[in-house]
Amino acid sequence: MNARERVHRALTCQRPDRVPMALAFWEESLPDIAPATPGDHFGLDVRFVAFRPPEGQDDFLRYLRGLPRDVHVGNLGQLRTYHEWRYHPERGPDGPLSHAETVGEIAAYAFPDLADPRRYAGLAEQVAGWHGRGLAVAGSPPHLGGELFESGYRLRGFQNFMADLVERPALVEYLLDQLTAVTIHNALILTRAGVDILLLDDDVAMPTGLIIGLHTWRRYFKPRLADIIRLARQVNPDLIIFYHSDGDFSALLPDLVEIGVHVINPVQPDCMDALAIKQQYGDRLALWGTVGSADLWQHGAPHHIRAEVRHRIATLGPAGLLLAPAYDIDFAPFENIVAFVEAVGRYGRES
Repeated sequence: MNARERVHRALTCQRPDRVPMALAFWEESLPDIAPATPGDHFGLDVRFVAFRPPEGQDDFLRYLRGLPRDVHVGNLGQLRTYHEWRYHPERGPDGPLSHAETVGEIAAYAFPDLADPRRYAGLAEQVAGWHGRGLAVAGSPPHLGGELFESGYRLRGFQNFMADLVERPALVEYLLDQLTAVTIHNALILTRAGVDILLLDDDVAMPTGLIIGLHTWRRYFKPRLADIIRLARQVNPDLIIFYHSDGDFSALLPDLVEIGVHVINPVQPDCMDALAIKQQYGDRLALWGTVGSADLWQHGAPHHIRAEVRHRIATLGPAGLLLAPAYDIDFAPFENIVAFVEAVGRYGRES
């Protein structure tokens, strides 16, 4: 069984030959904690494709890369996106649409040109190359930190957007319709390029539960997310739909399953009960992540990582499980990453 077959079986809640795995790194952390090509070095089962960055940012990127190594400004890809959307959190809580009071003012905003074919030239060939090596491929539509909720509040400013959800529904509906249209366009590009997994994400939760009420999420976000999924799966009925949110988004799980989500991420163990989810949803929902808290990855020892991996496989796997750190690895000890990979390879075959 190759990696692509393994991932497909695991994420459709069938038993693979072993539990598949993935990792996630901040771009600027790679030279310090892992090889420049961690997928090949560690034998990971998934590769990720992305749209090309916009042109005309050379000076901006040279400035960022020229900063001293001890100046930590954040993920370069994320900062590049902020620059493209004219979102500047370092200047305060306002977003580029904070002062808009009407739908017309929202309509006048120039969204980034994500439809330029140069942004996705060669994407299908890249996917085909990974498939030729027997690897699963995942892709995420370009967005401002999240397709709908996060993009909305970054554009409007968090306080404004939260008030909009209650006081200005017409403005919210219009803005979210524009973001949904952008997401659908790019999700279809990824799907037609042949990705196996469509990555959708929105951090709608905090450690103790949802940031917004369930009724509000169902009113504004659920139907639009459902449209994105429905249209992408019309192109490829076998497409696997992945949904990410940090925090505890357990309240959304019945709705996510209803609209066609196959796998949730990262299922942070200090926020969500992965075993309870597994017991409730069985073969209807796969889990991607589940391994370790940020503190464990940063300060734990390799034997702690190995024990965590073994526990997750024993209680959650092998069907319906893709193991990955439940937090992005940011300057974690290299030996903890090695311990994770070795433990998945050992215990993932024993289950």
